[in-house]
Amino acid sequence: MLDKLQTSDKLEIENNLDADEGSIQSFSGKRAMDIFISIAGILIVAPILLTVAILVSLDGGPVLFRQKRIGFRGAAFPCLKFRTMVPDAEAALARHLRECPMAAREWEKDQKLRIDPRVTKIGRFLRKYSLDELPQLFNVLKGEMSIVGPRPIVYQEAQRYGADFNYYISVRPGITGLWQVSGRNDTSYSYRVMLDKEYAQNHTIWGDVIIILKTFAVVFFAKGAY
Repeated sequence: MLDKLQTSDKLEIENNLDADEGSIQSFSGKRAMDIFISIAGILIVAPILLTVAILVSLDGGPVLFRQKRIGFRGAAFPCLKFRTMVPDAEAALARHLRECPMAAREWEKDQKLRIDPRVTKIGRFLRKYSLDELPQLFNVLKGEMSIVGPRPIVYQEAQRYGADFNYYISVRPGITGLWQVSGRNDTSYSYRVMLDKEYAQNHTIWGDVIIILKTFAVVFFAKGAY
């Protein structure tokens, strides 16, 4: 988690961000759009949220999955998702990686599995159409996330960004983003890092609108989703 970051790393992050305080102030328009879309989105999809919550709860496990992710300026926050895995997911993953060397190599490479034994039947459907991420509208409303931005990462993934980690934490993580509409899980992790850096350096309100519109097509055709 974030508390494992070395003090020198935290100071470097803070110094780099403070030097760019002017650009942070320019996020007001983006934040206003986030608030408007998150409130409208919650109201529109409320029936879907309720239906999914009931279906997820049928196996007796919790409805929501909360996981600490790295957010804006390096702050940790609880990223919300509908639970798509069995209650004993960590044990199931460890057992699967132990028994299947090919899956272990796939996990080591991308922290993803195309065939994941932890995922429930309803979970596979939710992931295919990104419905599991709808609760993140509440993260956006609280200011922990944005509608558009790099996908939120866990602490263990930070090292994979190398020097580009500072670009990742210079913006709020998003429900969708440049990576989502550029291949998603069908791309390499290094390509994802490059896209996150590009977004952090060049994002605009109009660019966000284009990404949002492209997201509808990506979700409808379930491109790169597993």
